[in-house]
Amino acid sequence: MKKVLFISSTGGHLNELLQLKPMFTKYDYHIVTEKTSSNISLKEEYGSKISYLVYGTKLHLFSYFFKFLFNCFKSLYIFIKEKPDVVVTTGTHTAVPMCYIAKFFRKKVIYIETFANMTTKTVAGRIVYPIADLFIVQWESMLKLYPKAVYGGWIF
Repeated sequence: MKKVLFISSTGGHLNELLQLKPMFTKYDYHIVTEKTSSNISLKEEYGSKISYLVYGTKLHLFSYFFKFLFNCFKSLYIFIKEKPDVVVTTGTHTAVPMCYIAKFFRKKVIYIETFANMTTKTVAGRIVYPIADLFIVQWESMLKLYPKAVYGGWIF
């Protein structure tokens, strides 16, 4: 059974990621997201199948830099511990290091561009697009911006 690591930042990106829940039973899976008061209860549902990164916001750039750096190292630790074959993400900044770690270890990266953008690229999408093995957009209009992407429709 393939090991799949599902990762996203908290909020809407996590909500999109959790729409993929029917896939969880088909794989040996692990979920990674940022730890916030709104999602700490996921530990009750997923137990050891979920790991948390430190929540950081770009609104506080100085502390964000250190939190991001810490999350890069923690992502490497989680990746080595979980040994996934595939990384699936709905973005954003939290997921970028994990995608590059996966590519470094020659693992597959599947990136699902957020439903929230139908006419512009996200920063994370721009960064991961060149290395993604499969890049999925939820709006047909996004195929103009990401010509190698696949239109997958909405995951809601």
